[in-house]
Amino acid sequence: MKGHASSTQQPAFSLNHLWHAALQRPVRWLQLHRQRDELASLSDATLHDLGLSRADIQQEADRHFWDDPLRK
Repeated sequence: MKGHASSTQQPAFSLNHLWHAALQRPVRWLQLHRQRDELASLSDATLHDLGLSRADIQQEADRHFWDDPLRK
């Protein structure tokens, strides 16, 4: 009937979705850790070309691995 929820409708979340999200978080943390290590290893000349200072990079490298700037 029009306006009635279907009994075959998927729930708003599923165990599969939760499992996928739980696996993605450590992957993202590892990615952030590697990116911050890579930034810290850049030369001063490269940082200058990017418009960044060593202090900028140190501040980013000192962030915790779970501190994700893209996470809401």
